[in-house]
Amino acid sequence: MRSYSKAKVISEIGCNHMGQFEIAKDLIKLSKDCGATVAKFQKRNNKELLTEEQYNAPHPNPYNSYGDTYGAHREFLEFNTDQHFELKKYAESIGIEYSTSVWDVTSAKEIIEVNPGLIKVPSACNNNYEMMKELRDNYTGEVHISFGMTTQEEEKEVIEFFEKTNTAKSRLVIYSCTSGYPVPFKDVCLLEINRLYNTYESRVKEIGFSGHHLGIAIDTAAYVLGAKWIERHFTKDRTWKGTDHAASLEVPGLQKLIRDLEHTYDALNYKNTEILDIESVQREKLKNRK
Repeated sequence: MRSYSKAKVISEIGCNHMGQFEIAKDLIKLSKDCGATVAKFQKRNNKELLTEEQYNAPHPNPYNSYGDTYGAHREFLEFNTDQHFELKKYAESIGIEYSTSVWDVTSAKEIIEVNPGLIKVPSACNNNYEMMKELRDNYTGEVHISFGMTTQEEEKEVIEFFEKTNTAKSRLVIYSCTSGYPVPFKDVCLLEINRLYNTYESRVKEIGFSGHHLGIAIDTAAYVLGAKWIERHFTKDRTWKGTDHAASLEVPGLQKLIRDLEHTYDALNYKNTEILDIESVQREKLKNRK
């Protein structure tokens, strides 16, 4: 029988700060105010991650670009390691956990030095074994990995990679995910959570859900299916320039999501007696008697 604890919610700020440090801090504070567990960012070393051609090419959607080239756009959105240390310090000072997704080996090494409680591997990078080796061998916190755009054979390889050092069961968290921005409901495929449980429950620490859909109903369903972690993109304004804002939640959405998850947790129990106290009065007043 599946047991339930309160859902842990990751507010995925990512690059929705638009390269502005004060907005990043505002988003941490807003995440905390909404009740999120973790405020999460992203870290890239763009010259390592991109080919020279990709780096110097124009952004595929000029409206969303913060630079003359895709490389310049990505650099504009990056914070350096000292800034990530400051974000972690600020988050901890107000009582929310800081984390970051890493996209390459250099970024993994840098964020390991920052030492958050968890580091995320995005779906796009879960075949970067050189990077994941850094997280497996040189970092002691939880490693969270999304399985969007990933075959089941590739999933198996990731699990086995962490099992080589006997660390999968103690600190590996895997996420059901569909990679798209936004994802139509028919492609969310929530029952993949059941498949991950059936296949890996005894081999990993926990299973989560990373959503890129619209609205908040699907997240509650994911939680009821067993997702211990719920991750959603978060922004101050969905109309801001950038590729992730449209698939993100604003403050009211994140507040309602966390409220609904908490209410659902309260409701996930059995009756402790056949007739509850709240029912006794109604039974006396309304129940037909023979």
